[in-house]
Amino acid sequence: MAEIKFDSKVLSILEDKIQLIKTEQGAIYLVGPIKLPVNLYGETVEFKWYCWLNCNEVTEDFERIIDKLASVNLAELQQSSVLSFGDFEYGDDAIIRMHSICHTGDIFGSKRCDCGYQLKQSMKMIVEHGTGALFYLANHEGRGIGLFSKALAYILQENNYDTVEANQALGFVDDSRNYSDAIQVLKALRSKPVALMTNNPKKLEALKNAGLPVSGREPLWGDVSEYNEKYLETKINRSGHISGDEVNCSND
Repeated sequence: MAEIKFDSKVLSILEDKIQLIKTEQGAIYLVGPIKLPVNLYGETVEFKWYCWLNCNEVTEDFERIIDKLASVNLAELQQSSVLSFGDFEYGDDAIIRMHSICHTGDIFGSKRCDCGYQLKQSMKMIVEHGTGALFYLANHEGRGIGLFSKALAYILQENNYDTVEANQALGFVDDSRNYSDAIQVLKALRSKPVALMTNNPKKLEALKNAGLPVSGREPLWGDVSEYNEKYLETKINRSGHISGDEVNCSND
């Protein structure tokens, strides 16, 4: 494929919005902030949006990276992003959500899980709090097994396997998610403490082990129904999630 020569004006516009974050394996290229007006419970709220790309090549010649994009089918790959609100970079008090992508819950509004509820509720809590960020982690579908494998796991769940058993029956561990890239981006955006919205102690542990200052934890339970009660019970009883008063699940 012939090398593309970009107009100098185009490059100057894009380069101003690209940040290089070096990692042990290569680099993360963080793009943003970008104004993103969002319809949140009937009101338009303006967030700042970032997206990042993991790459083996480490260079500050961003034209080299941009030049490759047309020949790499990124539409078939997944990229993560960040939605921030308020003065997230420098504000004294901020809350964050590390949200794993859930195609069925986030997009279709599936009641088999509580992901769609947690996505919207965390955005609402960030706006009400005044400062915060939602990290939307694209390679976390089905706790890291991918959408196709998740569909197979759902079939097993319809045949009396719980979430953990279904993943393990397909040859996966219960939870293979990794937060290292998101943590690198968080460090690039903010150095002050954050409170984490989660019921999962593994997420809290990942931030603390990376040396990030964590000021606290905000629980995020809700949207309990007959369709996801067993799923929520499994989160608590088998995956170690911290139970909240809103969840009427036994701990037998």
